[in-house]
Amino acid sequence: MPSEPERKPPFWECKSLEAMDAAEWEAVCDGCARCCLYKLEDEDSGEVFYTQVVCRYLEHDTCSCGEYSDRHRLQPDCVILTRKAVDDFFWLPATCAYRLLAEGQPLPSWHPLVSGDPESIHEAGVSVRSFAIPETQLESEDDLEDHIIHLNRYSG
Repeated sequence: MPSEPERKPPFWECKSLEAMDAAEWEAVCDGCARCCLYKLEDEDSGEVFYTQVVCRYLEHDTCSCGEYSDRHRLQPDCVILTRKAVDDFFWLPATCAYRLLAEGQPLPSWHPLVSGDPESIHEAGVSVRSFAIPETQLESEDDLEDHIIHLNRYSG
């Protein structure tokens, strides 16, 4: 009786972020949209504080950017994650797949690449879908401090 073929590990387990091709790189994104949350940085300590406020281009139901290909032109502060800047991912939330892989951690069970279900990120309470508000609801950018939140590992 023939033996079962050896299972090849998924690409994210055997490739570094820097070695991934464009399609693999995009697939690593779990779709949580936590990187789209507005952040405030303490100038003295460098500590990053997340707010519940997201960019006007984030589509709330899907947690995806409605202007993805043009996002940097429309929103110059939008940070585009690249394979060349992996060492700068410290500011990403602790749940971010890019940060986890950069730190040598495995992807969690709710990550769509692991679960096979793009809704698993939302069902696990990791995405911003349940708590984010668009920047258009703020009266002033000075109001951002009133919207600081504390992200824990698995919920908003």
